[in-house]
Amino acid sequence: MDDSLSQAASAEPMPHLDDWEESLQARYPATESGKPKEAFRDYRAEARPSVKEFYRLNHQHQTLDFVLAKKREFLPLDKRRMGIWEAMEFLNTLVDDSDPDTDLSQIEHLMQTAEAIRADGHPRWFILTGLIHDLGKILCLFGEPQWCVVGDTFPVGCAFSDKIVFPEFFADNADSTNPAYQTASGIYTAGCGLDQVHLSWGHDEYLYQVVKDYLPEPALYMIRYHSFYPGHKERAYDHLMNDHDREMFQWVRAFNPYDLYSKAAARPDVAARKPYYEALIAEFFPPVLAW
Repeated sequence: MDDSLSQAASAEPMPHLDDWEESLQARYPATESGKPKEAFRDYRAEARPSVKEFYRLNHQHQTLDFVLAKKREFLPLDKRRMGIWEAMEFLNTLVDDSDPDTDLSQIEHLMQTAEAIRADGHPRWFILTGLIHDLGKILCLFGEPQWCVVGDTFPVGCAFSDKIVFPEFFADNADSTNPAYQTASGIYTAGCGLDQVHLSWGHDEYLYQVVKDYLPEPALYMIRYHSFYPGHKERAYDHLMNDHDREMFQWVRAFNPYDLYSKAAARPDVAARKPYYEALIAEFFPPVLAW
């Protein structure tokens, strides 16, 4: 890691990792009916300085070369071997005492999402997806800085859309000066499909690679693209998608309200629900996975 990246990793911009998700709720607030508003709020005026700094670092450092390097580093999946519930307990060690607003654990947050999906009568694989969708955040426990674990994801290797949050910060991204990356399709071809497109590195792609052999395709789309807000919310980059992507994004959009709005102050009874979720995990996953 070069000096600039080392410095960025050593001084995290956001006091709490979940500040990114809170900024999403500010941009896409729920109406009284619980459905997200489509109006894009003035996030530049309302965002905390720490969130702006997070996005500045994210947009500066997430280049095509950076993403490819992270895939070479993490996608051999040789960091750890553990089961899904063990991974949840590992993520639970990600403690941030600086958050004054909640004392809910990571497992409790995951279970809130799953319980909201379960209450609405969705299939078992959908419930399981809600339970595990953020497990890729264990990248933080492998020493990764916030800006390459969470944050809105976006394609690299092509022009940055002005629909990406804080697009002005891409002025400091080295790819912005490479003409090959500054056309609409860049290194890709129109309609190539998102599987052929490199998105900025983060917890979505990492978890997708861990679980891709075990879950139904709609679940995998939810996991891989739930942070791709320029795509599933702003409809940018539609020119890179194929018809199958568009069909599957119906599931990504169905999942989004649970991702954004299921957190609450009420603490779920983890011990009481653990047998249900352990059985659900065993229905789809082997006892141990490579991470």
